[in-house]
Amino acid sequence: MESRLALPGRRTLRVAVGTALCLAISFALDLSIPVIAPVFAVFLLATQNRPLSFKAGAAFALVVALTTGSGLLLVPLLRHYAFAGVMIVGLLLFLAFRYGLRGGNNLVATFLVAGLTMISAAGTADFQFGVTVVGALVKGLLLAILIIVLTHQMFPEPASARPQPAARIMPDKEATYIALRAALVVMPAYLLAMTDPATYMPIIMKSVSLGRQSCTTTARGAARELIGSTLLGGVLAIAFWFALRLFVHLGMFFLWMLLFGLLVGRKLYGISPTRYPPGFWLNSLVTMIILLGQSVQDSVAGKDVYSAFAVRMGLFLAVTLYACFTLILFDRRRTARDI
Repeated sequence: MESRLALPGRRTLRVAVGTALCLAISFALDLSIPVIAPVFAVFLLATQNRPLSFKAGAAFALVVALTTGSGLLLVPLLRHYAFAGVMIVGLLLFLAFRYGLRGGNNLVATFLVAGLTMISAAGTADFQFGVTVVGALVKGLLLAILIIVLTHQMFPEPASARPQPAARIMPDKEATYIALRAALVVMPAYLLAMTDPATYMPIIMKSVSLGRQSCTTTARGAARELIGSTLLGGVLAIAFWFALRLFVHLGMFFLWMLLFGLLVGRKLYGISPTRYPPGFWLNSLVTMIILLGQSVQDSVAGKDVYSAFAVRMGLFLAVTLYACFTLILFDRRRTARDI
């Protein structure tokens, strides 16, 4: 396999197998938020070409636990001084995005944004629910790291492969501008989730993905990339759901996820070239996982899956349209100021 399988093929297999394993194991273990592990796996596998060592993985999980757990410290402030608490959350989101853009670890920045929003919103409604979300984030990350190590053993990076280039460090002024824009993309979904965290938790996850994507998307391509990837993710989730209904079994859940992961991975790594950038396909896959996971949970809980999906998809499109509007508005103001 080392000599015959091309590099893009190995990376596609890693993403597909790793995501499918994380999804199947999360549902088999009945984790409280089962989509967290596969979403983390997609981000980690798509952005890291080398596996984390056990020491580095444990340290990374500890950092994420501490940074995301810090969201619980904001709960008393949000309960008693809501306006000041929301302003502080907005400031912390800005600092987290700016940290990643200025050369910091982008994954830590992403998990910090997710933790600040998900945990503080959940804890404001119910402190114990916030603690549960912290546990879900850490368990999901640990599972993702273990699966990533396994998939790198199965499909290793060849010794001749070029090392991953270092992330570009943006100038201070540009990083500040983009970080502010990304924070404003996330905030409306966060405010909505505070009204009912259990229902709107997927919206936060989607907005975090949009905020991350907005850091690399120009206003000119915002509509095509953000809205297009969200719609494609919804279409993939619908196709996956009806395919799964043919034979409802955990093994088929794994196999269908493997197939869809391979289809998207071929686009992500250029095996089947398209005019869309890798971020488009990454966001499509993440959107599909979030929508699909919630639909499966709705089905288990006995809810109306189709009406819940329609509402959730409508909210996903709403936050995506808002993200596009924010990007275009900021770009116009910046252009007008530079003239």
